[in-house]
Amino acid sequence: MSKTASIQKQNPAHALTISPQARAAIKFQQPRCIWLTGLSGAGKSTLANALDVRLHEQGFHTCLLDGDNLRQGLCSDLGMTPEARKENIRRIAEVARLMVDAGLVVIVAAISPYRADREAARHLFPEGSFFEVYVSTPFEVCARRDPKGLYREARAGRLKNFTGLDSPYEAPVAPDCDIDTGDLELSEACERLWASVQP
Repeated sequence: MSKTASIQKQNPAHALTISPQARAAIKFQQPRCIWLTGLSGAGKSTLANALDVRLHEQGFHTCLLDGDNLRQGLCSDLGMTPEARKENIRRIAEVARLMVDAGLVVIVAAISPYRADREAARHLFPEGSFFEVYVSTPFEVCARRDPKGLYREARAGRLKNFTGLDSPYEAPVAPDCDIDTGDLELSEACERLWASVQP
């Protein structure tokens, strides 16, 4: 038995009086997690923010979890090794699950390069409440955009374990939505995303 499993056995979850269903009902919405994955510079954060704005304008209770922002606090102690990336996604998924349990529509924008980690995240949520959105913008387009200068740094050898270059990205096999922002204007991409995941 692992140390974590042992601790869980000794300290079982405390039963709560108010159920996730009751928390959702008071908000008059169906909680869900909308998870955007893709390469750095693919457009995940831009799309996630646009969706968040649209949901907010229509009266939905939302929360946007952006991978870069979470690395400033919750995940600031993690590096970019495969093990650290796995832990990064585990933490984000657990936070998203708690917020879905609170009745929110949660939007996650994170590279989340490993298929197994995204599948592990999916299994935290009730069936039908997790939507995987693959922002499938090609590497060449992302590198040309290079909004943070990361591709330039990685190609110069000053940035290690960079996704798509010297660290793998495992594309989704059957995402709920596939958006290539290299082929679409932002407004078109947002409409496609909205049509696929609207509550």
